[in-house]
Amino acid sequence: MSQAFDIVSRITERSGQLRLAEQKVAEAILEDLSTAASASIGELAQKAGVSIASVTRFAKAMGCRDVREFKFMLAQAVAVGQRFFDGVKTIPSGQPPELVDVVYNDIRAVLEVNHALIQPEIFQRAAVLLRDARMIYCFGMGGGSTMMSDEARHRMARLGRPAATYHDALLQRMVAATLDKNDVLLVFSTTGNVPELLANCEVAKEYGVQLVAITALGSPLAGMADVLLPIKTLETDFIFKPSSSRYAMMMALDMLMLELALSQKERSQELLRRLKYVLDTHRGGNDRQPLGD
Repeated sequence: MSQAFDIVSRITERSGQLRLAEQKVAEAILEDLSTAASASIGELAQKAGVSIASVTRFAKAMGCRDVREFKFMLAQAVAVGQRFFDGVKTIPSGQPPELVDVVYNDIRAVLEVNHALIQPEIFQRAAVLLRDARMIYCFGMGGGSTMMSDEARHRMARLGRPAATYHDALLQRMVAATLDKNDVLLVFSTTGNVPELLANCEVAKEYGVQLVAITALGSPLAGMADVLLPIKTLETDFIFKPSSSRYAMMMALDMLMLELALSQKERSQELLRRLKYVLDTHRGGNDRQPLGD
């Protein structure tokens, strides 16, 4: 098998440089990727109106050894999801206010689904681990998970808990090798299936580190966690809208920070009072301004 590449992008980029017969093959394939991936070489040739030899030449022009390898790569591309090929068809009609409703309704839906997953006693267990840890290390890779790991560090600073955030895969691995049973690893991943992140968590686990994971139920990361705070993502066919999955992680994080604050009520109250005093003397404002936002 040749080195993996994005076959759909390659077809699009190279189709204009091909012979006419091979251009017809490209057009026939891009018209219906799913059908092309499952069609025989003869069916592809018939649909494009060319010879079988033209289909073979086309596959090689795309960098594949033969049609079989080409179809395998095409099937992989289709498996990504038809919604990414039909994205324009999913755009809701109407004015911007209706698009606002689409975004709002998706956020509300993911919050409702994840509200049902919350088990207070599990969050309390996780909070106790964070409260008693010598140091808390927050790992996240990718968009929403990276943001949430930083947010966790910011929230724990308000509660007087020592925390550090790492997103780079190699740095995570190096840090994981320095931890021990007095530390806690707080990990964020919407899929729970990022190879580098999983490998780095395995290193930390080898040294007895307690792992708290906010991740997908049933994922590899979930299976590694000492305490699992499960989330469920709801991705729609409207691919142009930012993923609502980060709201699921944010709700779980907010619940965790609330339980952490309550697990050390008197200390939390004093620290939050200090924060409010210092911020108000610095910036002024009314009594209801957020702490540090």
